[in-house]
Amino acid sequence: MSIRDPHHKGHRSIKGGLARAAVFGASDGLVSNVSLLLGFAGSGVSVGVVRLAGLAGAVAGGISMAAGEWVSVTSQNDLIERELDVERRELRLNPEQETDELAAMYEQHGMGRERARSAAAEVMQQPDVALAVHAREEFGVDPDELPSAIGAAGVSLVCFLLGAFLPLIPWFFGGGTAATLASLGIGLAAAAVVGGLVGKFAERSIPASIARQVVIVLVACGITYLIGELAGIKLD
Repeated sequence: MSIRDPHHKGHRSIKGGLARAAVFGASDGLVSNVSLLLGFAGSGVSVGVVRLAGLAGAVAGGISMAAGEWVSVTSQNDLIERELDVERRELRLNPEQETDELAAMYEQHGMGRERARSAAAEVMQQPDVALAVHAREEFGVDPDELPSAIGAAGVSLVCFLLGAFLPLIPWFFGGGTAATLASLGIGLAAAAVVGGLVGKFAERSIPASIARQVVIVLVACGITYLIGELAGIKLD
């Protein structure tokens, strides 16, 4: 549990990582492209058009996802740097108050009062260590382990493309109802895997996360397929 005082009102909960970019990149790629493929399939266009739409959707979506992840992580790191600047200023201007705050944190972790006070005073003698300890305790980040924006963008791009290309595979070997059903089947199986990973990553019920991901894919595919059929009728 964190100790906060008026000097630290601005601290916010901030964290992230490559695992999140990987899981949600794959999820977005899968949902967006399987529904796009079924939408085109429902319109009755040729196999080549469906394949081209899937390829274009995968590439465009992957680039967009990577750019969004880069902006997100860069903004997050800017926020963290802002919070660290606040903490550096407080450590410099109010060392006694920060020592008391750190001692209170140690007491909450089970230390005795005198030992907590002694440990806090020792930590405060090393500015870099004091900053790292306060940052971890107060807003849950390690100043030396900030996520890489480029790394997150790269992982997001690769995982989006992986999720997007899986339901596209049947369209390289056939078309029509068989390819549509195969694409949907691959999409649902992959959605179940992604849902399980999302549940594990978020520390929530894995069966519930799997069911939610599968339902999302079914609803998205149903809507786009219906739209494709209606658009195909009108075009005819």
